[in-house]
Amino acid sequence: MNTTLKEKSLEKTPTGIAGLDEITYGGLPKSRPTLVCGSAGSGKTLLAMEFLIEGARKYGEPGVFMAFEETEEELVKNFASLGFDLDCLEAENKLVVDYVHIDKSEYEETGEYDLEGLFIRLGLAIDSIGAKRVALDTLEVLFSGFQNEAILRSELRRLFSWLKDKGVTAIVTGERGESSLTKYGLEEYVADCVILLDNRMNEQIATRYLRIIKYRGSKHGTNEYPFLIEEDGISVMPITSLSLEHKTSVERLSTGIERLDMMFGGKGYYRGSSILISGTAGTGKTSFAAEFGRAACERKERCIYFAFEESPDQIVRNMRSIGIELQPYIDAGLMQINASRPMAYGLEMHLIMMRRLIDKFEPSMVIIDPISNLTNVGTEIDVKFTLTKLIDYLKLKNITAVCTSLVEHESMEGSNAQGISSLIDAWINLRFFENSNERNRGISVIKSRGMAHSNQIREYLLTDHGVKIEDVYLGPSGSLLMGSSRAAQEAREMAEAVVQSQNTSRKKRELESKLKTLDAQITALISEFEMQKEELNKLTSEDELRSEVIAKEKSEMARIRKADKPV
Repeated sequence: MNTTLKEKSLEKTPTGIAGLDEITYGGLPKSRPTLVCGSAGSGKTLLAMEFLIEGARKYGEPGVFMAFEETEEELVKNFASLGFDLDCLEAENKLVVDYVHIDKSEYEETGEYDLEGLFIRLGLAIDSIGAKRVALDTLEVLFSGFQNEAILRSELRRLFSWLKDKGVTAIVTGERGESSLTKYGLEEYVADCVILLDNRMNEQIATRYLRIIKYRGSKHGTNEYPFLIEEDGISVMPITSLSLEHKTSVERLSTGIERLDMMFGGKGYYRGSSILISGTAGTGKTSFAAEFGRAACERKERCIYFAFEESPDQIVRNMRSIGIELQPYIDAGLMQINASRPMAYGLEMHLIMMRRLIDKFEPSMVIIDPISNLTNVGTEIDVKFTLTKLIDYLKLKNITAVCTSLVEHESMEGSNAQGISSLIDAWINLRFFENSNERNRGISVIKSRGMAHSNQIREYLLTDHGVKIEDVYLGPSGSLLMGSSRAAQEAREMAEAVVQSQNTSRKKRELESKLKTLDAQITALISEFEMQKEELNKLTSEDELRSEVIAKEKSEMARIRKADKPV
């Protein structure tokens, strides 16, 4: 059953344009015409030409570009600015650029007038290089001489039918109409695929959008997608995955701050996770982000830093003041800092430019500092939607995202961080604590998905050697002490320890003296004991000797009395 469905599925021709193949699920309908319509300056000609160039470069499919508005010389110059060498492709028989001059004043329409001459000319160009792709730019100029609406409609249908019969994949461009997608209102019905380009102004910021109006025989993205025209052509930013199918990593990485790693269960954060560092002004959010970036570069991993508040040189200088040297990593190609004003582009343009830079640099970590500045070009809901797409894209690529956010109030209510906290895997909150007429910095981990984490608030310092997080220090009443209060309490405890040590030393000396006295007394008693014992032994020995003498005398007297007795 699956084989049958695959055989019946619509064949497609990849455009080679970044993002467009993704939202068309493979490209444009093969051997069928596609209508690209839009207002002036929306990028129709560029999309059509890039479709041909990418076909010739990447897929070995020659193409024919037939222009009715710009001459071949003008097209060559215009596209050279984007790095497209049309002359080279023509010399290699991969591209034919043909300009057809049409001037309404030079001919008179008759009932027998048709596009047969155009078909012959286009057919010869296709056959000369075996073209597989064709672009016609634009229909309004081609049909400008037709006054009879019936003939115009008939020739439009015949043009699209002829392109199908030739078996080429074609793009036909057309100007946007007032009440319809195109001027004549018929092209959108006879074309198999219709793409609408728009260039809109919102609060003095221009943003280009692409939308697929219809696509016969194929599913396709139905949203409006922002697209960017840069030095190397068009790139479209599709909506990222809505099914949350990204894979997760169990690899733990160091934050670059040893005691912060301990607050994350002793092992740091998960690779590919999203980390939010929020806090009021001056809490050191950028310093923490720089520590994350430095740790990644120390692992020989790439880090791209998007700054919306400071220039690259300013960031490098400021971080150097606390002992974080970023310039060596920049010089080594491990770190790239891209700074821009939030108001320079719309949110979607920021998003697509960031994605393009990420795709080129291929980092393992992305730092966005601060995301809160993006509210200058959009509402909080718009920012959340934009960041959702970015974070989702980074998760799909298993890239760690570190975002900083400025909050107005030192409270949980003020730390909502543009409403993206629910998208974040780990949330670090920085805040000031006022005590004894001074402000001290404290850090806490509000949440960290998938791992044990500390629930304590700890003091941290911005030292000459980076960020230093202190151990928790509680006062006599059990409250957290920071700054001078902590120093004063430590001094008091140290003084008490000194006094205790002195008391202990004095008592020790007293006991040692007493022990010496007792030892001398014991020695004297032992000596007296030995003398008395010796005297006792002497008396005992004399008594025993006396007893022996008496016993001998008694025995001798008994013997004499026995000898003197008569027989």
